[in-house]
Amino acid sequence: MSDAKARRREIKLKNQPANVQYPVSEDRSHFTGKLLQDCCNYCIIRYTFSLAAGSFARARAAEVKAMVKAVRKKSASCHLFSALPKHMRRRAMSHNTKRLPRRLQEMATKLGAKKKKQESKKKSRKARRRHGNLLLEFNRRQRKNIWLETHVWHAKRFHMVKKWGYCLGDRPTYKCYRPCYRAMSNHCLLQDLSYYCCIELLGEEDKLLAALSQLTSKDTGPSFAAGYCLSGRRQGSVVVYRARQYPSQPLGPVTFLWRPPEQGLNQRQLWIWAHPTLKQDLLTELQYVCECSEPVIPPVVPVALPAEVPSSEKTMELPNPSPVIKQMSGIKRKSSCSDKSGPPAKKIIGDGTRSPTTPVMWRSRTSTTVIHDLTMEIVRYRLIGPLSHTVLAETLEAATIFHFCKNVDSSVQSSLWWPEHCKDEAMMNLHKEQSEIFGLLKGVYSTGEIPPGTVLGLNVDDPRVTLPTKKVKALPSIKQGQAVLSAHLVLGSWGPLLLHADVPEVDEKVKQLILNGVSERCCQSFLWDRTIRNNVTENKIPEQELNRMKSDMLVPGSRLQPMTLQGRVPVLLVHQPGKQVGHEMNTWGAGWDILLPKGWGMAFWVPLVYRGVRQGGLHMTLKHSQNKSSPNFPHDYPDCPAGIKFQEEQEAQLLDKFKRHPPAKRTNYIKLGCLAPFRCPWKQLAEEWEVISAEESKETKESTDTDTVMEEGATLHQDVTSTTPQRLTVLSSPFCSLSTQKLPLLSVICKCQTCMQLLFFSFTHMSVFLFLININLSLVFRNRKSLRLLSGWCRPTTSRGQRACRLAQPAPLNQSTVNSFLSAHGMSLVWVRLSLLSKGKPELHGMVCVPTLEDLKLLHDPQCTGPLEPAHKDHFKSKLKRPQKSKKATGTGQQVQVVTPISVESSSSTPNSVFGLWPDPLPSITSHCSRVTLGWITQGDFSLTAGCGEALGFVSVSGLLSTLLKQPMEHRGLLLLRNPTSLHYRFVKANIEV
Repeated sequence: MSDAKARRREIKLKNQPANVQYPVSEDRSHFTGKLLQDCCNYCIIRYTFSLAAGSFARARAAEVKAMVKAVRKKSASCHLFSALPKHMRRRAMSHNTKRLPRRLQEMATKLGAKKKKQESKKKSRKARRRHGNLLLEFNRRQRKNIWLETHVWHAKRFHMVKKWGYCLGDRPTYKCYRPCYRAMSNHCLLQDLSYYCCIELLGEEDKLLAALSQLTSKDTGPSFAAGYCLSGRRQGSVVVYRARQYPSQPLGPVTFLWRPPEQGLNQRQLWIWAHPTLKQDLLTELQYVCECSEPVIPPVVPVALPAEVPSSEKTMELPNPSPVIKQMSGIKRKSSCSDKSGPPAKKIIGDGTRSPTTPVMWRSRTSTTVIHDLTMEIVRYRLIGPLSHTVLAETLEAATIFHFCKNVDSSVQSSLWWPEHCKDEAMMNLHKEQSEIFGLLKGVYSTGEIPPGTVLGLNVDDPRVTLPTKKVKALPSIKQGQAVLSAHLVLGSWGPLLLHADVPEVDEKVKQLILNGVSERCCQSFLWDRTIRNNVTENKIPEQELNRMKSDMLVPGSRLQPMTLQGRVPVLLVHQPGKQVGHEMNTWGAGWDILLPKGWGMAFWVPLVYRGVRQGGLHMTLKHSQNKSSPNFPHDYPDCPAGIKFQEEQEAQLLDKFKRHPPAKRTNYIKLGCLAPFRCPWKQLAEEWEVISAEESKETKESTDTDTVMEEGATLHQDVTSTTPQRLTVLSSPFCSLSTQKLPLLSVICKCQTCMQLLFFSFTHMSVFLFLININLSLVFRNRKSLRLLSGWCRPTTSRGQRACRLAQPAPLNQSTVNSFLSAHGMSLVWVRLSLLSKGKPELHGMVCVPTLEDLKLLHDPQCTGPLEPAHKDHFKSKLKRPQKSKKATGTGQQVQVVTPISVESSSSTPNSVFGLWPDPLPSITSHCSRVTLGWITQGDFSLTAGCGEALGFVSVSGLLSTLLKQPMEHRGLLLLRNPTSLHYRFVKANIEV
């Protein structure tokens, strides 16, 4: 039977019952007595037995019923098309039944109706885009990942990523890398940082400081008890550790802000801002040190119907409509209020993934300390650039005071917060002072002139009122700023304008602002009060009402007059310092953070965008920290739990991308001498350099004893100098699976008993042996005093090493100084900035190596950019499974060779090996290449700020000191950098900026 006949037979028998069989062949010769005997056997008929008529009829009836059901059932419309000749069949007939002949249209319509009933009908786009349906869909999608208030705006213009439980904008859909850099350097860049988590602490000052002192150390810089931060005038930053675990077990960096103290009250309020990956660990530690283990379950607030309005707010509402509901023309019956079973859906503001019964407050049973989780309760925007203050001055206006507010009857209680504060003369005087200081910002030339961390409280009008008709770039004007300031000194509500302000007096106030910052009194803000924040959020004027007010203007496009009392918003302006380390490009990247109550995100975002600012995402946050030479969390914190988790996820992503390429198109990192192209084994690096430093110090003291130990059969030894590293033979144990082979140091450390005995006899110092047994995690030391000393030894220079920086003479660098330094910070990593001396662009996970004496001689050749790494041999390529040929016999007697495909992902010796990658465990990473490895880079790119390639990363402290000790003074701090996909080394200058 041919294939076509077999397919037709299969289609024909698809709906037939299993007990109905047809002969396969069409030959009639089998209808003989034998066939009759077979059929009788099938029907359970025997010539020697009697026939049961009842059972026989029931069996035949079941077969007839199955046959009739199969005939009536039509699985598809192909039966209709098969009734037509081939020249009349059209593909469009399956979609439009009117193209069929009339005799077949009725049957096709019935088949189509059955299909439509089975398929679920999808709503039209018009129905899905209705406000009610769209709001329900948005609320549903926010149950899994938290949406910021600017999510919809970003989703239309940015590539969105799901990170840390949020939906965040990564980078714009259009090319804007250089425009964003120009905005950070010359104008302003806007970012939404509302995903940062805020934790509030309330309690007595002494107890709060005592508890927080367990999480920090003064060696790393100012802590929570810093004087200028404790007064509430400045924002501080600190690296938090687990309770009483410094210098080990760090959690990550946080920023904090104290509320200015009030007279006669010992209760203080503190806000701690942390990254989302750090929040849970930080919250656990705060609950431990503050002894706040008692959660407070929030009460379930019933949703009030529109008719249930409090009596205090009835005066502010419109009169209730008539209860009689009439059917209006043009309105569907289903949309009437009487058919709605409940209140309309409300937009989710804040964290939509949190359950209403999840506790967000914890109290202490022994004190008055309270911890409150304010995640997504406060909106935070960041403006980066020298003209950030100009953009704020153009967008925001101090809250207007109406004359009738002073004459408000004190017996009438208003539901709004602003009329109540208008009655207090002290509050109004404070508002006047804050407005004057805000007006002084227009006379400041650059944002970097303001003292870092300055805090200013302010009450502003609704910025939607002053929204321009089209985008206008906010530009500074010193003379105009002084003129505006003279009019701003006395507001309209305080009397006539001062048109002739004393310019020298204004200049003096601006100088005082630049030198001393904002006074403690003007740092107060109503944003600290939870009741006021909730009142401002609930009484926000809807966008629909605002548009109606604009449409009622006599002159279209004219500016709205000051609105009703709902449009008053308390904000906090926090100055963000720029680059604070190093000796060049100081204050680059400075800006302002603006803190708002939740619900007002888009009301401030759009007016800021209309002032000509650029918008950035997570990608520009990384580039901003890279240009400032500061580590970015969690990318550059390998000793923190969040940083370790990030490196694991990054390795999985890069490895998955690498495996998606076919084996012939993959980069063979084994031949390039790159052991770990997708990760940085910091722990192994610190361990190996610790052993190398111990060996070097031992050699300098007991050179003769070292030779004796080697002659007696020492098993592990390596002489690491500035020249080519040496390799040695590792003695194998009969109880160990390791074979005797040429391997580098620490590549085959086994934990069996015999191997540990060999290690014990090989090392003369017991400390080294105990170090190998008890392996701890590597640390990034952050002691500022030690960092300054190490920075001076590196001979800091400018970006491309043109000239040395004039600093105080550090302590002399000798072997005794190095030994004392390593005793405190031996097994540690240090953050360095590497600047290329020639062309090149650093890449992620590039290797930082030690140059040899021959390499340093190449610096005199202007044509040579660096040495080359010899190509390595891939020993694992031959161990991969080769194609195997097996012979398979066919029915014709011929033999066909079947080729088994090569298995690149698995090997007989290394089951988890991947073609082009070195399998685990890794050999010695310090001596694997011709140049000794010091560390790796975590950020690398061409720096538009410095005009050359720059990289940021970590190197071993022991390796760096060993290298500096052997280098001449004129070449001190010069290292080599090699990208993972290249064999070319580039000369770089290492700087440790403090």
